[in-house]
Formats: sequence, structure tokens, C-alpha cells
Amino acid sequence: MITKPNRNEARKRRHVRVRGRVSGTAARPRLNVFRSNKHIYAQLVDDATGNTLTSASTLDKELEGNGGNVEAARKVGELIAKRAIEKGHKSVVFDRGGYLYHGRIQALADAAREAGLEF
Repeated sequence: MITKPNRNEARKRRHVRVRGRVSGTAARPRLNVFRSNKHIYAQLVDDATGNTLTSASTLDKELEGNGGNVEAARKVGELIAKRAIEKGHKSVVFDRGGYLYHGRIQALADAAREAGLEF
């Protein structure tokens, strides 16, 4: 019997497809986003070397309060943009992680753009 994949398995399949097209370099790293029910995480990754350049999440001490809402995602987007620009990365490739570009993912991306990142 063929069973329908659950929601997270379907997201992982979409993410594999996206990762086939999106890759980060030292000059233009990949802005990866992971969303859980309680928190949202973002990190800049150089796929050529496999290194995480910088990261931000709702678990950071700079960000307090509820991590599972759109406002928290905006704060994470601003924080990751600030940290990326401090390290000299103004242009990035956005990796939505298989999630729909909607809600918290969109809020994080828009806030990062407004804070100075280009993608």
C-alpha cells in the first residue's frame, strides 16, 4: 500500500529539489532558514567549504519573547542581516528550506532585505 508522505517528509523532498539549484559560495553565501513550531533559525553557509559563517535565531539572548510568530521572524531577519553585513557579506542566496514563501519565512526574508541584504 502506498502511503502519503507526512508534511515534514514532503518539505524535505522540496528542500532537496531547491538545494539542487541553490548553492552558496564564499562571495555569495546561502541564507538557510529552518522553522519549528516554537522557533525560527537562519544561518549563512558557504557550501564550497561547508562552513557556517554566521547564524541567528529566536533563541539568541538579544531576542526575547515568543519565537513562533511573524514578529519574531522579522527580528531574526534583521539580526542575520546585521551580522552578515558586519562580516562583509552583502549579497546572499536565499534558501527557504522547502517551506512555502509565506508567513514567517516571508517576514524573515523581507526584514533581511530591508536591513541591507541583497537577494
